[in-house]
This record gives sequence, structure tokens and C-alpha cells, in this order.
Amino acid sequence: MGGPGASETVLVHGLWFGCWAMGRVARGLREAGQQTRCFDYPSTRGDVSEHAAALSRFARRSSAERLNFVGHSLGGLVILRMLAAADDLPPGRAVLLGSPLRGSVVARKTARWPGSRTLLGASRAALDDGFDTVPAGREIGMIAGSRAIGLGWVAGGVGGPGDGTVAVAETRADGLTDHCILPVSHSGLVISRTVIRQTVSFLNTGRFEPCDA
Repeated sequence: MGGPGASETVLVHGLWFGCWAMGRVARGLREAGQQTRCFDYPSTRGDVSEHAAALSRFARRSSAERLNFVGHSLGGLVILRMLAAADDLPPGRAVLLGSPLRGSVVARKTARWPGSRTLLGASRAALDDGFDTVPAGREIGMIAGSRAIGLGWVAGGVGGPGDGTVAVAETRADGLTDHCILPVSHSGLVISRTVIRQTVSFLNTGRFEPCDA
């Protein structure tokens, strides 16, 4: 937990995962001098508003003067929902990794599969609709992947260039401070050294280094 005067980064995992999935990101941020905590939540139980409220409570346990957030996929939507409702958190920045801000074509396609209610749980509505208005008052960057390896193969594609699960076009929204496309898959976003380096860059400066997809 961040001490007084410290900067802390809260990590938020995506659908079907847990804090273990953010382990390499956490390690990379700590090596760059960042203090980290990971918010664990039952991604297929409870809706995004419930998770956002729980994240807000978790974040407020910190005494750090600056509070950053990094969220993968659904985790990014949870962060945005929380920031839209909480305007009294300490200042800081946020990085979203492959979050479908304009909704997910793959989520809508898989919703027709038998068992999809269990597969997506109460998160389905958020994945369908996205969160295409970025809350003001905090610099927010997006890293999207362009290596098409993921659930989209099974679902019949993501509707354009993307990371195999989320289309690049789905990661864009008005109000983003910066947007970076890297040659990684959706799952690769949480293990790529380049993604981690770019995340550190944004958390430190509010901008990504020049990106080449």
C-alpha cells in the first residue's frame, strides 16, 4: 500500500482472469520504480457497476498522493466506470490495454453461443456497449494490439484489424490522451515487455513513445 507522498498504480485484470494474469505487468512496473497493488474481482459474477464500486473502495485504501490505474480488457471498462462516478480520488493517470471502448463484436457474436450466459456472465452488457466517453480530469492512454490471435478466430473475426479478440477501432474513443498500437495479441498485452515499457512511459509522462504496429 502506498505511503504518504508516494505514487501507486492499481492493476485491474480482464474477463476470466485474476491478479495472476497481471503478474508480469506488476513486476515490470516495480522494476521501473512503481508501487503496485492488484484489484481482484469475480469478472463473470456481478456487473461492471458493482465491480467499479468495489474498485473505488479498494483504491481509497491507499494513502498515496498520486494514484494510477492499469486495466486489461474488461478491467479498463471497470476503471472508466469507476472514474466516471468518483471525482475525488487522488490525481494520476490510467493506461487501458485492449479495452473495447466501443463495445465488442466478439462479445456480441459469442452471446449467441450455447452457454454464453455462463461464459460472459453479467459483464456481457458492458462488453456489448463499451464505454465510449472517457471521463475528464485524468490523462488516459490506450494500448491496442494488432496481432490477430484470439477468440475472434472462433467467433468469425473482430470486424477489422485487431488483437484477435478486440478490434483496434473498438479501442478508440473521444477523450483519450494518447493511443498506441503494438504487434501483440490480446493476451500478449499483459506479458509484452514493449507494452510494459510503453505503460511506464505513459504513467511517467502522459504520453507513449512513438509506436509502430
